[in-house]
Order: sequence, then C-alpha cells, then structure tokens
Amino acid sequence: MSYLLRVELPDVPGSLGRLASAIGDAGANIEAIEIVAKDAAEEVAIDDVFLTPDPGVMPDSIVSACTALDGVRVLWISRYAAGGNLFLDLEAVEAMTQDPTAAVARLVDAVPQVFRVDWGVHLRRKEDGGVVEYGTTAAPTDVPAGIGWPSSLEKAQRVDVPEAWSDLVVAASPLSADELVVVGRRGGPEFLDSEIARLAHLVAMAASLRRNA
Repeated sequence: MSYLLRVELPDVPGSLGRLASAIGDAGANIEAIEIVAKDAAEEVAIDDVFLTPDPGVMPDSIVSACTALDGVRVLWISRYAAGGNLFLDLEAVEAMTQDPTAAVARLVDAVPQVFRVDWGVHLRRKEDGGVVEYGTTAAPTDVPAGIGWPSSLEKAQRVDVPEAWSDLVVAASPLSADELVVVGRRGGPEFLDSEIARLAHLVAMAASLRRNA
C-alpha cells in the first residue's frame, strides 16, 4: 500500500535530503516528491511525498522519523491508491484539449490525481442546492440540501459543508453563473491557497474550451 505524506519543512538547502534520508531509514521507499507550496516570508515549503513502506513498517514510525527533524511538521498522511503516479496539471490540460466538447468531464476525471482528492463533480445550481451533472466514480450522486452555495461565484474558494459532509474538506471553482467544479477530500488536509489557484486556472481553461468547441 502506498501513502501520501504532506510535510512542512524549512526551505533551505539540504532539508529535502535530510527528509528523504529519514524516511528511508524508517523503512519506506520514496516514489515521488512534489513541491506543493512555498512561503518565502516564513522560509518554509510544503511538499507531497509519495512513498511505499516496507512490509511490517507502520505509518506512525515514518511520521515519527520525519517530526524528529528540526523544523519538519507532518501535516497529513493517508493511504493513496494511485501510489507515486503523478498526474500533472499539464496532463489534465492535454486531456481537455483533445476533447474540447467534453473538457469539463475530462477535468473532473483528472482532479483526483491532480489534487489528491477523493472525488470531483460538475455541479449545477438548482433552487437552493445543486444537481450533479457529472462525477468521478467515488463522487456523491446526491448533493445534501444544506450545502451552502458559495456567496461569490467569481473565484475559486473553500466551501462550507453541511453535517452530512462533515468528514470532508471541499473546494470549488465556477464554470459559469450556475455551475461549479467541486472537489472533496476526506479527512483533510485543508486546501492550500496554491491548490485553489491551480483549480481556478484549470476550471477556467475547461470553461473556455467548452465555450469555443
């Protein structure tokens, strides 16, 4: 079983090497590392590490090895079925441009890998809630009545959710005045500003491709 580990570490030379050594010493093989965000003011970086523990190695021991390093904080660790197969933003763009009339659906298909989320949906506003136009395999087919439609559909943002989705963190970006692409992540971590910005960029591209198809 592969895992996704999100860590905050000092943005200084050698930090990533020390982290990789600690993970290796704890009994896990690193498949890939992706820089998710950087904070120049705080001099920290947030990285996603895709790893596979050796047989018998527990995730807790990997977390302990990481947090033993000065300045390193583990934000989240979870099983990750896709392992270290990174599906980059450019691959999502390629999928959309190959089928412009279905660009929104192709983006929704891609978001679980692009953003490490559990599901994505194309949601259309209907009365006080929404209806799912298209979703990934694990996506909900019904939208809870209590979901709050974002007060502003002019930008991507984090979305407050009702009790039925209390175990999820959710973000959304507008396709039009009455449509959203919504992504859900079970148990966290919270969506970073950089992830929100990337979602906005990809959704805007999907909307443009659909409009001009």
